[in-house]
Amino acid sequence: MHAPKLTPEIVLRAYAEGLFPMAESRDDPSLFWVSPDARGVFPLDGFKVAKRLARTVRSDRFTVTVDTSFRDVMEACAEPAEGREETWINDEILALYTALFSAGYAHSVETWLDGLLVGGLYGVHLAGAFFGESMFSRATDASKVALVHLVARLKAGGFSLLDAQFLTPHLASLGAIEIPRARYLAQLNSALEAPAAWPVYWPASSGKAGMASLAPALGDSTLTGAAAMTAGAWPGELAMQLITQTS
Repeated sequence: MHAPKLTPEIVLRAYAEGLFPMAESRDDPSLFWVSPDARGVFPLDGFKVAKRLARTVRSDRFTVTVDTSFRDVMEACAEPAEGREETWINDEILALYTALFSAGYAHSVETWLDGLLVGGLYGVHLAGAFFGESMFSRATDASKVALVHLVARLKAGGFSLLDAQFLTPHLASLGAIEIPRARYLAQLNSALEAPAAWPVYWPASSGKAGMASLAPALGDSTLTGAAAMTAGAWPGELAMQLITQTS
């Protein structure tokens, strides 16, 4: 079903009902709604990080930032890449999600190497749900490190759902699973009823440039215990500790 001219408000209402917009291709100006029979999700409790990736995260090889280059991340996700010659991010999608970012509902996680943007992801949040939209990588593990930092922040902020939309072999290798639509909608409704915050607990970019800030944002005290245990830790180490915490 083709969607009418969309606004950010319509898109948010659609997410709350389990729908999201897509285009057939980057050059196709029309959009349509999607609600897969089987939905890809990342379980936040039990999110697994392979040993090699965990070492990369802890090494802080990449500088990781949040919400500093949202449009650049979207444009990079829209570019053709090996194994992904065509993308669905057209000009209308770009405009819609840039507006959602300006309104505080869309976010990006960026990974940098030697001052260059080499990976990242973006998505939308509503209450305790985060809807992952796309990710890109120009260096080995760059997008995976962004995902690890995203999961750490979602856990710290009290989120309960990380939607991956479709399960692909790449996402499955990172721990995503597939669940039927009815189960997804039940998890979504539960997440929408639970308050959560998009936290930025380390406002200085991660990496060797600075130490982690352990002061919770927005008055949230979720990290009080973690802060006591991780004083002086690099942000990558903090992200890994948050991921391995159980609810």
